[in-house]
Amino acid sequence: EEADKVSARIAALLSERAFSFTPNEYISIHRKLFAGIYSHAGRIRDYNITKKEWVLNGATVLYGSATELRATLDYDFSEEKKFSYKNLSMDEIIHHLAFFVSRLWQIHVFGEGNTRTPAVFFIKYLRTLGFDVTNDIFAENAWYFRNSLVRANYNDLKNGIHETTEFLEVFLRNLLLNENHPLHNRTLHISGIFKEAEKPDIEIAKPDIDDLKPDIEAVFQPKTVSHILKLREAFPGQTIFGRSDVMKAIDIKASRASDLLKEMVEHGVIEPVTGHGKGKYHFRQQ
Repeated sequence: EEADKVSARIAALLSERAFSFTPNEYISIHRKLFAGIYSHAGRIRDYNITKKEWVLNGATVLYGSATELRATLDYDFSEEKKFSYKNLSMDEIIHHLAFFVSRLWQIHVFGEGNTRTPAVFFIKYLRTLGFDVTNDIFAENAWYFRNSLVRANYNDLKNGIHETTEFLEVFLRNLLLNENHPLHNRTLHISGIFKEAEKPDIEIAKPDIDDLKPDIEAVFQPKTVSHILKLREAFPGQTIFGRSDVMKAIDIKASRASDLLKEMVEHGVIEPVTGHGKGKYHFRQQ
C-alpha cells in the first residue's frame, strides 16, 4: 500500500542526519518519498491546481502559479535564511515558524505529496534549530495539520473569514513544547457551526466511541478498527461525510476509502444520507 511505503521512507529520511536548507533539498525529499509511486516524483508541476476543501465548505486555497513556482520557492527560502530568531519569545518563534511552513505549503510545488514533503522538511529544519522533533504528532494528526495549513492560507473577507495561523500554532505548541491541546478538525471549519458545538460534541463523542469499540472489535481487523475510531472522532454525532473526507481523515487512497465505507455500511456502523449529494454518510446512533 502506498501509505505504508511512504511511511517507511519518511522514517528512513528522518533517521538521516544530513540536511541542507535549500530548495534542492526540498525537491529531493519529494523525489525520495515518492519515487516509483508518482511519475512526477521530484519534479515541479507545470500546471495550475485547485482542491476542494472540507474545512472551507468546498472552496479552494489559491495555490502557487505554475509559471512562478521555482521563483516563489527560492524567495521563501531566501527570506527564511535572512530571518533572525534572536531575542524572540517562544510565542513569537512559534508564530514565525507557523508562518514559514504555511507559506511553503501554499506554493504546492508538486502535483501530489504537498503536505508530507513539507512535513518531513520542516521536521529536519526544526532539528537544526535545536528542537527534538519526531513524526509522531504529524502522523497522528495528519488531517488537522493539513487543515490548519489550509486555514492559514484562505481569506473570504466578505464573510468575515481571514487567514490565520492560530490553529497551526496550537499544533506547533504540542509538537515543540509538549503541550497537550486538543486537535479537533471540526474547530477549523469556516462555518463555525462545529466550533460552537465543540464542548457538547466532545462530551458526546467519547461515550459514542466507548460504545462503538466493543462492537467493531468483534467484526473488523485491528487496523480497520483503528480507522473507524479515528473517523468517529473526526465526524462526531450526526456529522455528514463522504469518501474524500475519509481519505483525508485517515490518509488512505480512494479505493481503500470506498472499501472501508462499504464495509461499515454492510455492518451497520454507518448509514447513507439523502439530500446531501451522492455518497454521503453518517454514523448510526447507538
